[in-house]
Amino acid sequence: MDDLFDAFEGDDTVEEVKVEETEGQSDKLSRVRAAANDLLESMARGDESAALKRPRLDDDVAELADGEEPEEEDECDMQNRVTVHEIQTGENCTHEVALPPGVEFTPMNKLSTTPAKQYPFQLDAFQREAILCIENNQSVLVSAHTSAGKTVVALYAIAQALRDKQRVIYTSPIKALSNQKYRELEEEFGDVGLMTGDVTINADASCLVMTTEILRSMLYRGSQMMREVGWVVFDEIHYMRDKERGVVWEETIILLPSSVHHVFLSATIPNAKQFAEWVCWLHSQPCHVVYTDYRPTPLQHFIFPAGGSGLYEVVNQQGVFREDKFAEAMSGLSGAGDAAKGGIMRGRRGGSKGQSEANVVKIIRTVKERDMIPCIIFSFSRKECEAYALSLKDMDFNNDTEKNLVKEIFKNAIDLLSDEDRKLPQIGQVLPLLQRGIGIHHSGLLPILKETVEILFGEGLLKTLFATETFSMGLNMPARTVLFTSARKFDGKDNRWITSGEYIQMAGRAGRRGKDDRGLVILMVDQQISSDDAKQIIKGATDPLNSQFRLTYNMVLNLMRVEDITPEFMLERSFHQFQNYAAIPGLKEKIREKEAALDAMKIEGETELAGFFDMERQMEMLKTSIRKTVLSTKYVVPFLHPGRMFKIKPGTRDFGWGVLIAFHRKVNPDDAHDMVYILDMLIGLDSASAADVSNPGALKPPQPGGKTVWELVPMTIDCVDGLSAVRLKLPKDLSSKEAKDQVARMVKEVGARFPAGLPTLDPIKDQKIADAGFKSQVDKLEDIEKRHASHPLRKNKDFERLAKQFREKEASARELKELRDELKRVKSLLHLNELSNRKRVLRRLGYAADGDAIQAKGRVACEVSAADELLLTEMIFGNVFEELDVPQVAALLSCFVFQENANTAKMAEELAGCLRQIQTYARRIAKISNECRLDIVEDEYVESFKPAMMDVVKNWVNGMTFAEILKTTDIFEGSIIRCFRRLEELLREMVGAAKAVQNADLEAKFETARTKIKRDIVFAASL
Repeated sequence: MDDLFDAFEGDDTVEEVKVEETEGQSDKLSRVRAAANDLLESMARGDESAALKRPRLDDDVAELADGEEPEEEDECDMQNRVTVHEIQTGENCTHEVALPPGVEFTPMNKLSTTPAKQYPFQLDAFQREAILCIENNQSVLVSAHTSAGKTVVALYAIAQALRDKQRVIYTSPIKALSNQKYRELEEEFGDVGLMTGDVTINADASCLVMTTEILRSMLYRGSQMMREVGWVVFDEIHYMRDKERGVVWEETIILLPSSVHHVFLSATIPNAKQFAEWVCWLHSQPCHVVYTDYRPTPLQHFIFPAGGSGLYEVVNQQGVFREDKFAEAMSGLSGAGDAAKGGIMRGRRGGSKGQSEANVVKIIRTVKERDMIPCIIFSFSRKECEAYALSLKDMDFNNDTEKNLVKEIFKNAIDLLSDEDRKLPQIGQVLPLLQRGIGIHHSGLLPILKETVEILFGEGLLKTLFATETFSMGLNMPARTVLFTSARKFDGKDNRWITSGEYIQMAGRAGRRGKDDRGLVILMVDQQISSDDAKQIIKGATDPLNSQFRLTYNMVLNLMRVEDITPEFMLERSFHQFQNYAAIPGLKEKIREKEAALDAMKIEGETELAGFFDMERQMEMLKTSIRKTVLSTKYVVPFLHPGRMFKIKPGTRDFGWGVLIAFHRKVNPDDAHDMVYILDMLIGLDSASAADVSNPGALKPPQPGGKTVWELVPMTIDCVDGLSAVRLKLPKDLSSKEAKDQVARMVKEVGARFPAGLPTLDPIKDQKIADAGFKSQVDKLEDIEKRHASHPLRKNKDFERLAKQFREKEASARELKELRDELKRVKSLLHLNELSNRKRVLRRLGYAADGDAIQAKGRVACEVSAADELLLTEMIFGNVFEELDVPQVAALLSCFVFQENANTAKMAEELAGCLRQIQTYARRIAKISNECRLDIVEDEYVESFKPAMMDVVKNWVNGMTFAEILKTTDIFEGSIIRCFRRLEELLREMVGAAKAVQNADLEAKFETARTKIKRDIVFAASL
């Protein structure tokens, strides 16, 4: 277990930061936090020896008080950080190197020996620079667009490692990519192995391909092999920003011995230099960044407006955004502005499903006529992918020879399946499409069909491929044209515009190097989009590589189990912490500047001004409290009559008086037990912002001298700033512009009739608010308003000037406080509170004892990383699995690995009982977690275990065929297989967990379930 950590250079002095977390010892915990802050300061200064010493709990570590000047020596030492040197390179390439503290830059040696690998083509500048780094045994991050040729660098690192008799590990984010890369590298080098958890081939090979999870597991277990590893290649390192799995990359990079060098391959990322600085700081070794945004094949970007008749080039090959063409595209949008007409439009998109399909057919026909195929069509829904593909029923892209080739490749692929599986509906339906050169690629497809589609597309036998965005990740399969069927996507929470990073990743598939002189990207738009939003999507920066570090019980327990390393060690070295800590010098500089500016601001009569403005603050607080009562359901609903005038003011946007047309209730998204009222208001808007009233947040009030239009807008009740006693008589039909204008004239006439302001409802007399506390607030507000109106300062002729100065000084003081709070936050050890609370949970449940000594339960939980390790361990020790047969065990475990929302048919009582067991244990864990101050929503946690696959899994384990399974569920075939494969991985871990408690019967039960799952098409060999 400890072998790995012998290989850490200079890290054998690491000692545990002991955090005594038992209740009643919060003073100790705060001193640990202060000690951790001190430790972080040491690390930022590059004082590695100080950083690795354990801070003692009884050290007096004083925290910087607000306003206290930092010590001068601290500021001097802060200069001794990781430094970055820029290296002059050729065209279209930038090269920087991050150097450890105290290390000066020395130019790298040019190649003097025979290269480890030679290429039959001339290398680009970025490839030459990256290979030079490898030849000098220095780590390098290569950041370049898709298809730019990053793999050349990885191949060189492997060739050099093999030449120098070192072992090399090639990691990829997913098993499919690992399998593909293994085939390529095995053909190239021969001495190559594969480790993906379910498959191990030639584990003693000099070059091993594996998923990042497998490498992390090897590091936690202290694999002897790591002593022989000279290089690790991280393919697709930008996966580190993945919310679910990104932490795996971070853990792995932190745990790697500092004797290992790295090659990181990444799409373009704006903060590549910061990532290199982190690696350099972690392992005290230079880390280079070789970056190019050069595209061998330039892109042209077009917009196709839904219902339109042509393509509009909005960004040319030189990267210039053409405002004139964009305006033409928007004016050509079918039904432009419809969203602002005829009633309340909530999230409506222009164009029906049929029209969208017609638009896709029209675009593909145009692309075909211009000889711009092959084309990848990206859609954000699996069902849409299939519907669009089927809409090409009258189109054929392949000649007879190509059709025969498709049929032959397809037949060879499915020959791997049983006779029964070859008759599956999906297999029978897809061949006619493939023969016409039309492919579909999404997660719902059978894996063997996805691989077949990839092979056919790679061979040029598919001319149009309808895919979800997962196709843009990892696979090197470019096309000539990329089409987006929508500029919006639902991300699980919101229907939003795609980000520039998402657009760049998918658009990067356009343009085949060496084949095309340019690539075409077409964005289909079915609703109005502003020029700024379009520019941000098409020409915006790629998404930065931000840390997704999070604590897991598996991580905490594994780190507790290993000597000389602690969970605190992981927190201190996370990229998350580094990103925060990197901001400290800039924050301190801003604080100094703000303090100097505040000291220089001298205001006459400042004390009197402070009293005056304090009154204003009190009035605002009272008004807010009064308004909250006035607008509460009990008092406002009786006055929600159509025609009543309401003053609308969401935040600082004052729309003035509007007219209530109707109202309705809906469930509060933040509280399922609460209802919110939505008011359909007719209000005046600035015409330039009124194109899409379904997005009230983007609407603007009428502007002086601008054009005003009156539209129906949905507003929440908290946008109301006043209730008028006036009610208007409304026309029966408000769908026409004439009717809206008529009401607008009535509003104007009412305003003219009451020049001093519209009469409002009296909260006490009209709304009948009899609460004594409310009346007291009203009386207090009236008193302060009188004193405020008669304040002596109002007679001062310089009052406006002095008031302005005072407001500016107050704003500066607030900014200074925010800066100090931010400095305090970034200096603290992130996640330390959470770690403390998680340890408390582990002690409560018996996984660890005082002093972080790991117990039997903890050792079992260390074996499980594919699902909820705490819940599964509790169920093992609760003997839940002992009472179940093999099919029930597999069915129960499916709840832990199936994540999709799907209809759950009425299940048998035996399975319902299994589900109740999960829920009972989950509620206990949630309650203890909340008692230990971990913020867990109990119902959400319990409902996260989804039972939709329980019957399916039970039937499969009992021997039902896949064809029979499909008749019992409407879940996509690919989703079923993915669940089975994840279940097999979990069962493999459960076998290990049973071994850890030396329960041979339970081990055999899990192993039997695993064996029964692993059959037929579910685990068909990769092509």
